[in-house]
Amino acid sequence: MPDLAQAIRTTLDEIKDPCSLAAGTPLGLSEMGLVKDVAVGPAGEVRIDLRLTSPFCHMIGFFKAEAMRLVGGLPGVTSVELHADNGLDWSPNDIAPEARALRAARVREMESLHPD
Repeated sequence: MPDLAQAIRTTLDEIKDPCSLAAGTPLGLSEMGLVKDVAVGPAGEVRIDLRLTSPFCHMIGFFKAEAMRLVGGLPGVTSVELHADNGLDWSPNDIAPEARALRAARVREMESLHPD
């Protein structure tokens, strides 16, 4: 079910990473590279594996609740499981190229406001 897996990734981008929000560049979970894997079983059962940016991320409860609510509402989805890692394997290189460009533009904009 590749189309459903892509729809799930797109839906997960509706959940904005709070660190990116604080930096003024709101990025969804997929854009941030936090979605490690999406698996869809034959009966519509979904397993989402997330990367955390830090072992101290307190947002996992929010991510789980929102993912279950949003993904669970998609046609063809019968159940949703979300698992998160320990926050040790994410790096900025995991951010989608378009999102990296957006972040870089935001950094340049902020630097221009505070010249040395």
